[in-house]
Amino acid sequence: MVLVAVNPATGERIEEIEETDIGKVQTFYENSRRAFSRWSGLSLDERLGYFRRLKKVMAEAMDEIAKTVSLDTGKVPTDALVSDVMPTIESIEFVLKHVKKSLSPQKVKTPLLLFGKTSCVEYMPRGVVLVISPWNYPLQLAMVPAVSALAGGNTVILKPSEVTPLVGKLIESLFQRAGFPEHVLQVAHGGKEVGSAFVNGKPDYIFFTGSVKTGKIIQKAAAEHLIPTTLELGGKDPFIVFADANLERAAKGAVWAAFTNCGQVCMSAERIFVEKSVFPEFVERLKEETRSLVLGQGEDADIGSMTFPGQKEIVREHVLDALARGAKLETGEHPDRWTEDSLFVKPMVMTNVPLDAKIMKEETFGPVLPVVPFETEEEAVKLANDTEYGLNASVWSNDLERARRVAAKLVSGAVVINDAVISVANPHLPFGGAKNSGIGRYHGKDGLRIFCHEKALVIDRGRLKREVQWYPYKGTYPLFLRLFQSYFGERKNWFAFFQSFLRLMKRN
Repeated sequence: MVLVAVNPATGERIEEIEETDIGKVQTFYENSRRAFSRWSGLSLDERLGYFRRLKKVMAEAMDEIAKTVSLDTGKVPTDALVSDVMPTIESIEFVLKHVKKSLSPQKVKTPLLLFGKTSCVEYMPRGVVLVISPWNYPLQLAMVPAVSALAGGNTVILKPSEVTPLVGKLIESLFQRAGFPEHVLQVAHGGKEVGSAFVNGKPDYIFFTGSVKTGKIIQKAAAEHLIPTTLELGGKDPFIVFADANLERAAKGAVWAAFTNCGQVCMSAERIFVEKSVFPEFVERLKEETRSLVLGQGEDADIGSMTFPGQKEIVREHVLDALARGAKLETGEHPDRWTEDSLFVKPMVMTNVPLDAKIMKEETFGPVLPVVPFETEEEAVKLANDTEYGLNASVWSNDLERARRVAAKLVSGAVVINDAVISVANPHLPFGGAKNSGIGRYHGKDGLRIFCHEKALVIDRGRLKREVQWYPYKGTYPLFLRLFQSYFGERKNWFAFFQSFLRLMKRN
């Protein structure tokens, strides 16, 4: 079987890519485990040499990469470059600068009973990591977890989305150009059946980015074999605008946060809540900004096409449901007027949207922006938290104390004040969600450590004949009692402490 790469903006068939034979799943794992013994045996400096070459290859091929992403997804080239290519290279740079410190043994304190010993935490690779990535940011959301896993000494099997196979093929090529050893990173092309086969192939770790529905299926399969997972799932992110905010900036930010990548972003602003006193003015600003956007394919366009035809149908369903419940379409076109064979959808601003409409409850993942008024700070927080998701949020106010107060009350993996979405672009910050938005975090030092086993290590020089708490116990209870009471009491009694300690030590 083959996967057909289609340019969603034009419908043009670009290339056919051979789908991975499910019968070869175990061969992939065997190759990966053999490569693991060699790759994990390299020093960290030796592994980092490969990442330096990968960064160089990507920097030199940046235009090629951005245009391939644009061709495969329908997004405009600027979006591909700024939001997909750049964060990927930034993450490689983060690995180069911080992986040594993050994965080196970490010395920790040693408690009283282990006096004289050294305690530390070491990090060892898990083995074979399965990365299953989505189609909306097919480069970044595949390569960042893959690079993080590889840096720790793991090998990776990447199953990119079948919707964007060109990028999956490109990723394979980039690692080959950088000279990575054979089978350290393998790419398996295909759809749900291929992904399911690799999940059931018993990897040592699964990193999945995608829908809540698929994430639950993967989590259930992983639980059968106690395979640890990180799940980066959906979002229904709130965007809260207070009356004292810079309304011009907030309106421009809302339009970008809602419509970048044609709204196909898990961190999109999918629900806008605006303080009632400035609601009419803010809606007019949103309409003006939205109508100025240029749809197209070229470098000067703002919004490209949607990527996946099935997602367009979800957007249609949500919009029609809202309109049937009395919502008003302020910009864009009624779904009845959409061109059936085109994935270009004019961005929509909607008002008078009922809070129980699908567009307020379910992830829309498209170019739609519902706007709802609120009266009080407490109401804004309640509206924002009224969702099964909790990935990202943004708060807009010139009163930073209030903005921080509201941010603290939002059940969300990230909150951005007077900006939106961009927390994911900082590789030093953890990324992940609450509630149905997922399990676990990546990015930052913990994003490197999740792909490693934590190993507790206690070191003793071995000079004493025995430890004070070893057998025999005869005569030790009153000494231990006095030792602990003198140390943990309200006031430390150092004389009694050392006296008890020395008497215990004399047993050696």
